[in-house]
Amino acid sequence: MGPILLVGVLFLPLLAAIGLLGVSPARVHIHRKVALATACVTFLLSLPLYWILDFSRGDFQLVISSTWIPSLDAGFRIGLDGMSLLLVLLTTFTMPIAIGASIGVITKREKEYYIMMLLLETAMVGVFVALDMFLFYVFWELILIPMYFIIGIWGGQDRIYAAIKFFLYTIVGSLLMLVAIIWLGSYAQTVSGQFTTDFLKLRQLAPEIPLEVQRWLFAAFALSFAIKVPVFPLHTWLPDAHVQAPTAGSVILAGILLKMGTYGLIRFNLDFFPQASIAFAPLLAVLAVIGIIYGALVAMVQPDMKKLVAYSSVSHLGFVVLGIASMTNEGIQGAIIQMVNHGLSTGMLFLCVGILYERRHTREIAEYGGIAAVMPRFAVLFAIAMLASVGLPGLNGFVGEFLTLVGGFRSPYLNSWTYSIVSATGVIFAAVYLLWMFQRVMYGKIVNPANQNLPDLTRQELLTLVPIVVLLIWIGIYPQPFLKASARSTKAIVEKVLHYSVPQKVAFDRMQSPPLLRNR
Repeated sequence: MGPILLVGVLFLPLLAAIGLLGVSPARVHIHRKVALATACVTFLLSLPLYWILDFSRGDFQLVISSTWIPSLDAGFRIGLDGMSLLLVLLTTFTMPIAIGASIGVITKREKEYYIMMLLLETAMVGVFVALDMFLFYVFWELILIPMYFIIGIWGGQDRIYAAIKFFLYTIVGSLLMLVAIIWLGSYAQTVSGQFTTDFLKLRQLAPEIPLEVQRWLFAAFALSFAIKVPVFPLHTWLPDAHVQAPTAGSVILAGILLKMGTYGLIRFNLDFFPQASIAFAPLLAVLAVIGIIYGALVAMVQPDMKKLVAYSSVSHLGFVVLGIASMTNEGIQGAIIQMVNHGLSTGMLFLCVGILYERRHTREIAEYGGIAAVMPRFAVLFAIAMLASVGLPGLNGFVGEFLTLVGGFRSPYLNSWTYSIVSATGVIFAAVYLLWMFQRVMYGKIVNPANQNLPDLTRQELLTLVPIVVLLIWIGIYPQPFLKASARSTKAIVEKVLHYSVPQKVAFDRMQSPPLLRNR
C-alpha cells in the first residue's frame, strides 16, 4: 500500500484542482471546502508513510518506476527516504494551515486562488519525491506558475514587481541546472551507451566524473539551489516576495519553498559531486556565516514586521547551509531538522503578522503597542513562535541550531572553529531583533486609539496556530522521532563524501583525525 499512498499524496491535490475547474466561480463555499478538505486528506494520507518506511535503511523506498520517454530513459520515478519524508510531511502539514488561513481573507477570484494552491502542493511534493532528473525539473519549474500568480494577483501594492523578480531569479538559476542535467545524461551515454535521467543511475556515475568537470556541475546545481534558499548575496528577491505575498503565500514561501534549495544542496550537490563538495565547502560556509550575520543585522532595523521576519529567514537558513557545508552527521541532521523547524516557527510568525494586518491593515511596528492587553491569547501564541525562532531551549529552534553549530565545529572539511563561533552570534542577534519587535508591539501603553478594541483570536485562527505550537514544543522536548527518520540517509551521504575524499588526497590534514573517525 505504500507506493499507492505516495501516489495519492502526490496527485490528490492536482485531481481536486482539476475538479474545481468545472465549478462555477460564484459557488465560493465549494471552492473553500474542497481545497481545505483535499489538503487535510492529503496530510492524513501522508502520515502512514512514517510508519511504512524502514528507517534502518538509508536507501530509497516505496519506489515506483515507469519509463516516460524511452529514447531519453526519462520516466515517472518517485520514492522516499527519511530526509524527503520529513519534507513531504512538512508540506502536507503546512498546506491545510495555509488554506485555512486564507478563508475569509482572500475575497477576490477565490476559485483561481484555491486551484493555484492545490497545484502548488502537488508540485512541491513532486520535488521531494522525484527520482528522475527530468521529472524533478518539471516539478521544480511547475512551482513557479502558481507561486507567480499567488504573489502577482493576491499580493500587496507592489505585487507585480515582486512576482516578476521572484520568477526571473528562479528561472535563471534553473536554466543552468537544466544544462547540468543534460550534461550528466550525456555523460551516462558515454559510459553506459544509454542517455538517462534516472537519479539512481546518475548518483552512481556522477562521483566518477573528473574533479575539474565536477566543479562546474556543482556550481550549476548550487547556483539554482542557492537562489531558492536564498544564500547571500542572491537573497534580494526574498524580502520583496514575502512582503507582497498574501499571508498564506508567505507561509508557503518560508515553510516549504526555501527548503527546496537546501534539500537540493544535500540531495544533488553532496550526493552527486562529493569531491567538488569538499572543495566548495569553505566557500559555502563563508556565505552561510555572512548570511547569518547580514540577515540578522538588516532585520534589526526593519520598521515593517513582515520584512523583519523575511530577513530573519535569510539569517536562520544560514545555519542550515552551514550544517550542509560541514558534511558531518551532526551538521546535516541539524540542517534537515532545522528545515522543518524554520518552516514551522517562521510560518507561524507570518501567520501572526497576518492576523494583526487583517485587523489594522498595517504592518508598521510603530503603529502598535500594548496589544497584549487587548489580545492576550494572541500574545501568548505569538511569544511561543518568537521564542522558537530565537532558539530557546525547550522549543524546536534550539535543536537544529545546536546541531548545525556542532557540525561546523567538528567538520574536518571546514578545518576551523571560526565558522561556528561567528555563526553563534546570530543567535544573540536573533534574540535582539525578535524580542525588540515583540516588546514594541505587545507591551507598553496603548497610544494608538485604533488598537484599543482589537478582537482576540477567533476559533479559525486558533485552529491554524495551535497545531504548530504542538509541534514547536514536541520537537523541542523530544526530537528523536524526527532525527531517527533522517539518520540513515544522512549517514549514507557522509560516508560517501568520506569515501571519495580519501582517494583524491584533498588537502585536509585532519582527514584521519579522531573526530572524523568518530563521525564515520
